[in-house]
Amino acid sequence: MQTWVQNYNPLNNEVLSTIVSALPVLVLFYLLAIKKIAGHWAAISGLVTAILVALVVFRMPPTMVLGATAHGAVYAAFWIAWVVVGAVFVYDLTVESGHFETIKGSIGGLTDDRRLQLLLIAFAFGAVLEGAGGGGAPVAVTASMMIGLGFRPFETAVVCLMANTAPVAWGGMGNPVRTLAAVTGLPESDLSATMGRILPPIALILPFWMVKTQVSWKDTWKVWPGCLAAGVGFAGLQFFWSNFIDASLVDIVSGMGALLICAVFFKIWKPKEVFRFPEERNQAKTVWKKYTTGQVFHAWSPFLLIAAFVVLWGLPPVKKAISGTSVQVPVPGLHLLVTRTAPVVTTDVQEKAIFDFAWLASVGTATFLAGVVAGPVLGLSIPVTFRVFRKTCYRMRTGFLAIMAMICLAYVVRYCGMDAVMGLAMTKTGVFYPIFGTLIGWMGVALSGTDAGSNALFGNLQVVTANKLGLSPVLMAAANSTGGVMGKMVGAQSLIIACVAAGIEGREGDLFRAVFKHGLVLAALIGLIVTLYAYVLPGMVAHNHHFW
Repeated sequence: MQTWVQNYNPLNNEVLSTIVSALPVLVLFYLLAIKKIAGHWAAISGLVTAILVALVVFRMPPTMVLGATAHGAVYAAFWIAWVVVGAVFVYDLTVESGHFETIKGSIGGLTDDRRLQLLLIAFAFGAVLEGAGGGGAPVAVTASMMIGLGFRPFETAVVCLMANTAPVAWGGMGNPVRTLAAVTGLPESDLSATMGRILPPIALILPFWMVKTQVSWKDTWKVWPGCLAAGVGFAGLQFFWSNFIDASLVDIVSGMGALLICAVFFKIWKPKEVFRFPEERNQAKTVWKKYTTGQVFHAWSPFLLIAAFVVLWGLPPVKKAISGTSVQVPVPGLHLLVTRTAPVVTTDVQEKAIFDFAWLASVGTATFLAGVVAGPVLGLSIPVTFRVFRKTCYRMRTGFLAIMAMICLAYVVRYCGMDAVMGLAMTKTGVFYPIFGTLIGWMGVALSGTDAGSNALFGNLQVVTANKLGLSPVLMAAANSTGGVMGKMVGAQSLIIACVAAGIEGREGDLFRAVFKHGLVLAALIGLIVTLYAYVLPGMVAHNHHFW
């Protein structure tokens, strides 16, 4: 079959070509944010728009459009939806067994303050889950836990999406860094170290930012020592590990370190007034039952099992062994038949397209197996455990559909070349490119849903453009990844996962509007840091760096 070459100006007018390329994303966000229709219908509409633009404007062969759509569906099923169902399944088991009351008590025993509880769960524990595997599990698990504690569902979805940003650049055992190194040819140590000098200032202020989304500034400043402890602990470990040890365990070490620091600090320091939501203030003060260490460990064991299984799945020897069980088949009519050309890449590249039926290697299988083990550990029989699993699947059915449609949309956009058209439009910004280059990463994650995906799409584009403009290619490649983390909270699949986990399906549009401004402002702050390093403090960019 003849190869098809991507055209980055199909209408022979760069402005019109860019606008048309953005149509699928504009339709998606318009339906979510303005029309407020259900997430799965918005995602399906965006997918249909992408298919039509690919066929009519870009003249992509129908077999290739169909192949890209099918490729996205398989990836979504095994690597996104499967992960979310596993995470929610584990949470549902703790509720079914009654052990979630113990979990609530163990956190309440540390602090009754809602502001500090969100730092423990969303910020610190969420980072551990992101580092272990990511894939939607951090938002799904932490949102489920917080709602079970009594947090408001919608506000919980907002804060969990915000928390799932700073760790994303090293998520999945450092997969985004490895992807960036692979597509750019730049040293992994240089990239990790530079990223570890861009993101810590954001990680330092993120706890304050998260608390502010829940309460007033006055109530935020009342817990500034707690926010500072969480931010300094996480940011300090993130900088240290990414610069001096390796790129794989940055999030796990930072998250666990922040969790332990907060647990100890909250025993020593307590706010003068315990914050509860207005609807809780007329309720009698919760008297937490005292639990033994064994009882607390027992109740938390399902989430510890998730972390253990996901970390195990990410260990190189295990990962290599279980990867051999995956059934990989070239996508008919698509594999190595789409050619990506300059200026997106330096030399022509035939895009790979492999169906990956990762029935065992997927992180979702790790979370599911954690649930299968957790059921009996919590005292549930095997039949009851699987009954809970069936109920979880049924409850999340519309979320599955939304996730599938969104990933299919991203794959059509990628293979068609619409993503490159939008990315190229942002490269024509000259001296302001450090900011706009950061926003390219932001857009890439918003479209693809993963920082690794954005790095694969735009990493080399950043290097090519940086060389043309006399900027550091290491800095701009790192900017793609660090800017991308803020696109995570506005990505459609992230919104859908958050809504499913919080039980607010259909409110994806409201959630998008709530987090959009935060994602854009934080991405702009990262862009300013990148600009500072580009023109004022070039010594902050790592070159020929080595881990200890």
